[in-house]
Amino acid sequence: MIKEGDLFLYTDARGDMPRDNEEKLGLYMKDTRFLHQWEWSLGEVPLRLLSAEADGAESLYRYTQEEGVQLSGEILKRDTIEISRRRRIYEGVLYETFTFLNRGGKPAAVPLHFQFDADFSDVFFIKGNKEVEMGEREPVRWTETGLHFDYQGTDGLKRSTAIQIAPAPDSPGEGGDLRMTLYLEPHLVKRVSLRILPTVDDETHSLYEESVVEETIGDLYREWYEASPEVESDSGAFDELYRRSLTDLRMLLIDLGEGPFPAAGLPWFGAPFGRDSLITALQSLPVNLEMAKNVVRTLARYQGKEVNPYREEEPGKILHEVRFGELAATEKIPHTPYYGSIDATPLYLILIAEVYRWTGDMDFVQEMLPSAQKALEWMNTFGDPGNLGYTAFYSRSEQGLAYQGWKYSKESVIHEDGGQAKPPIALAEVQGYVYWAKRSWSDLFHHMGNIEESRRLSKEAEALRTRFRRDFWVEEEGYPAIALDGEKKRVETVSSNPAHCLAAGMFNQEEAFRVARRLFMPDLFSGWGIRTLSSEAGSYNPFSVHNGSVWPHDNSLILLGLKKMGFHDESDRLIIGLLEAAACFPGHRLPEFFCGYGKDEGSLVPYPAACSPQAWAAGTGFAILQAILGIVPDAARRKLYLSPRLPEGINRLTIRRLKAGQGSLDLKLSRVGNATYAQLTENTTGWSVILST
Repeated sequence: MIKEGDLFLYTDARGDMPRDNEEKLGLYMKDTRFLHQWEWSLGEVPLRLLSAEADGAESLYRYTQEEGVQLSGEILKRDTIEISRRRRIYEGVLYETFTFLNRGGKPAAVPLHFQFDADFSDVFFIKGNKEVEMGEREPVRWTETGLHFDYQGTDGLKRSTAIQIAPAPDSPGEGGDLRMTLYLEPHLVKRVSLRILPTVDDETHSLYEESVVEETIGDLYREWYEASPEVESDSGAFDELYRRSLTDLRMLLIDLGEGPFPAAGLPWFGAPFGRDSLITALQSLPVNLEMAKNVVRTLARYQGKEVNPYREEEPGKILHEVRFGELAATEKIPHTPYYGSIDATPLYLILIAEVYRWTGDMDFVQEMLPSAQKALEWMNTFGDPGNLGYTAFYSRSEQGLAYQGWKYSKESVIHEDGGQAKPPIALAEVQGYVYWAKRSWSDLFHHMGNIEESRRLSKEAEALRTRFRRDFWVEEEGYPAIALDGEKKRVETVSSNPAHCLAAGMFNQEEAFRVARRLFMPDLFSGWGIRTLSSEAGSYNPFSVHNGSVWPHDNSLILLGLKKMGFHDESDRLIIGLLEAAACFPGHRLPEFFCGYGKDEGSLVPYPAACSPQAWAAGTGFAILQAILGIVPDAARRKLYLSPRLPEGINRLTIRRLKAGQGSLDLKLSRVGNATYAQLTENTTGWSVILST
């Protein structure tokens, strides 16, 4: 899979998209599939894949052939033709170059066939929303340089896919076929280049030479790496995860006019998601502070303005998801935007406050103040639809999500007796986010001189904390319930959700100790990470999306909370587990989630349908870096507090260009025995650095 901007390509392991494949492969842009078939062959000569690499905006495949028959009727010996296939995406165009090299001692001649087709399906249609009227595809048009697919949508937009090939094909095939004859002299190279241009309403693309595209993409990623903190350690697992996190975050960036920010993940969530982008930005604060500002400004543009049950929109609410395909444009789906997220609004407030804590940029806070005040008002009005005294959700849209926390499946909030919790539902972690948001904004209003508002929010936060302890805490578990249901009955099933409240500062030290201890009991901690649900729960299933799997982003928020509350040993255990999990995946890429089997049950088990790359899974690498450093910024006092601790397996770590204040930090850490020693080598933040080890 490769992506740049709005365009991404999803293929099988060979780099192809076979007709009628079940994986929903394709070339996608703005929630539309612009190609659903893309295959190639050397006629009847069988091919063999040798290697495949895909990273960011580029991929490379290498092939050779089995024994076959040439056009002349002569036998073509096995491994005679060496083939490479390189792809790059740049400025909305997909460039592909085949390079053929005849390693034999005499000329060879074989047919080269390409098969293309474009259905222009909306991503929601592909995922199962079939009961909608779609537009009409026009007949394939042949041009001097290739072929052209056109589609007239029910939204009035014309969508097209142009395929250019050089050298030109010998003659038209049928439908979307391109055919030519390859004459290959011994030890000479022949290249065939294709350019795929998806367009909406006859927009135009600039085209570039392959060398220019290669150089420019290389420069874009080089600049990204050089602008990000550099990490070097004696742990290949940590270095590889961090590098993969950087690459995936860059790959997932999109821009809606307020600067680059991360789409949620591929292949199905290559769009703006409030919760996902906000959490990714929180994880990534020491890596890219400007991206966090871009997330806030983008979400502010779409902040709710009216009461619209179909879209679950309310004044001040932050979006869940926005889409740009045909079904959204014709309002067949409510994602224009759709606001069915209970946690995006408090997370939005938290991110603004955290940007200030890391930068001291009060101008940014003032810029976002009107939007923040609307979000605060939403939490105290529309945010409690059942008058539970807590921020809660229930769906009012027939096409909306019934469950609107980060665990969005209907079976994610289940009573111990197996009964499904009925909305409105107040989730434990959401109360933590609301507490965190109100405490943070109490401090911000105090800095701005609005003492009355500061005191009001502080009182509301402390009252919430008191109610939460009374209503959510399950004494026999030493752990909070996952939620209160619509009857204000506790859902006491043990899950990962309440542990997010550690980062929010929701627990006193004794409660935090009991929560930390509970997290690392064998039913929750798999060895690779903390499960979404206790393995002792009746609804536990190790390959359930939300009832037993392990989600890296979930673990990263728990990790930051453990570190914040001073649980260093537990933090180390979780870091080690996540690093070992990452090492089990190709390229050390943590996926959206993986199965919850424990280490004592064998090897780590991936979940095949999990999105990968996923933004907040990528952000886990940055959260691990934050936890290792124990970094606490304090913009009001212009200080950075660091309590670094290297976990077992990392004995040396150098960090350069860590973002904070008005600049960055360079640090060197070393581990001797169980102690970590830190050396500050450069500080351009403008703030004092307080080191404690």
